[in-house]
Amino acid sequence: MRPPAIDARAAARPELGGVERWARELCARLPYTIHRPPPALVHRAGHAWEQAVLPVLSARAPALLCPANLAPVAARNVVVVIHDAAPLRHPGWYSGAYAAFQRRILPLIARRARAVITVSEFSRDELRELLGVEAHVVYGGVDPRFAPGEKAERPYVLCVASHTARKNLRALVPAAQALARQGVELRVAGGHRPQFAAEEGLDALTLLGPVPDEALPALYAGALAFVLPSVYEGFGLPVLEAMAAGTPVVTTNVTALPETSGGAALLVEPDPEALRHALLGLVGDETERARLRNMGLGRARQFSWERTARGVDAVVRSTY
Repeated sequence: MRPPAIDARAAARPELGGVERWARELCARLPYTIHRPPPALVHRAGHAWEQAVLPVLSARAPALLCPANLAPVAARNVVVVIHDAAPLRHPGWYSGAYAAFQRRILPLIARRARAVITVSEFSRDELRELLGVEAHVVYGGVDPRFAPGEKAERPYVLCVASHTARKNLRALVPAAQALARQGVELRVAGGHRPQFAAEEGLDALTLLGPVPDEALPALYAGALAFVLPSVYEGFGLPVLEAMAAGTPVVTTNVTALPETSGGAALLVEPDPEALRHALLGLVGDETERARLRNMGLGRARQFSWERTARGVDAVVRSTY
């Protein structure tokens, strides 16, 4: 029998968000036939390739794994990973065209797929409510490259997030201003994507822009603390990556983040004052940082991309 196929469109993108990380890691670990579009077709121009060309390329495969939310609606052998339902739950966070496209295509993909995989119990509940599908939950992983290292000479707090409304970066501005008075910088690694509504008023943050993948482990490990202020996450991979790097984590108590952090992070309301208070307290409390560091290392050890790949493969093979 032929091996399953995998849609590598997201894996080929130079940007690195959660769906791109999933696609790259699964392409690297699953013994599937990889279908990758030309570089010019990895973004919006690639929708036609995904909808028209990919079904032909993968027609004889027993299953086609699509790991990044989208899939060809004409294919009948699809197993799709839908990471969350944010465009349906909060369409105002996105451009009008993107929200309309997602509103049309996600129900079609979910209804026609042989199986739907999602990344958390929270997202499973979202997909059940908004799309009427029952999804298999498979958690994401952490690469061994993310490991403790030397802290930076100049102290900083790190956030890894794109500049989008759901990431709630503006809520970090009061914390950044207060930390700066103590000689601590608040750095944000991540870029802006045109389909998402961007936040403004982030001047108090040190915006690093997109950071190369090979530089991320040292950036996490060098931080005094990590913060993810999101108001909506399907999983929140940066939380686990920071934990694996031995960096104490502050994140919010909403959506999937309590599930992902598993009691090993400081959870707060996603509002500016709560985040400011938590970060100032953590930066000034070495004992608490050590406690969260040890708990985070233990939590991160429960996740690996090998385990993720096995879980996804089991679902894929159950469909044929």
